[in-house]
Amino acid sequence: MVQLFKPTKEQLEDFLKKSRKLSFSYKEVGATKTDFPKGYDHDINEIEIGYGEEVWQAAKNAIRNWKMFPGVWADIWPRDTPIEKGKVVVMIVRVFGLWWKNSCRIVYTFDEPNRFGFAYGTLTNHIEKGEEIFFVEKDDKGRVFYKIQAFSTPRIWLVKLTYPIGRFLQRKFVKESKENMKAVVLAAAKSKTHA
Repeated sequence: MVQLFKPTKEQLEDFLKKSRKLSFSYKEVGATKTDFPKGYDHDINEIEIGYGEEVWQAAKNAIRNWKMFPGVWADIWPRDTPIEKGKVVVMIVRVFGLWWKNSCRIVYTFDEPNRFGFAYGTLTNHIEKGEEIFFVEKDDKGRVFYKIQAFSTPRIWLVKLTYPIGRFLQRKFVKESKENMKAVVLAAAKSKTHA
């Protein structure tokens, strides 16, 4: 789960293979569809990322390609994992010079006229437990929003011991995720407009 050096492709493949056999680490699977359960931290975040059909299509494509992960210190592997219920991914995080591997399984997906995204939940080898939903939404005026919402709590003793640091890193991820989505979507929409 934690190592000094960046995980190799072989290490990630082995971790992913083992992770596929694991169960969710929390009992409230799918609760991001309704009221978030008690006993967890609740995080509700959004950012307006643009306007119009080009932005909307670029935003959906960004979600499909895991662009909400900044990639510098928090990333998803493999990046080409399709957004489908039941798919498992490895979330790689680099903190304090250490590399942490965690796994999540996609709980559900949705592709509606004005809403697109998915939720994934932590598996039993994740340092946290809970569920997170990533989605884009278009309002009736054509404005496009990126939303990231989660309920979570530390699962292992080290994360419980360093709880304020964990919450700081969660907020840092959300901030960078919003910035990354906005930049990626606007660049993609702009290049399509000028093509």
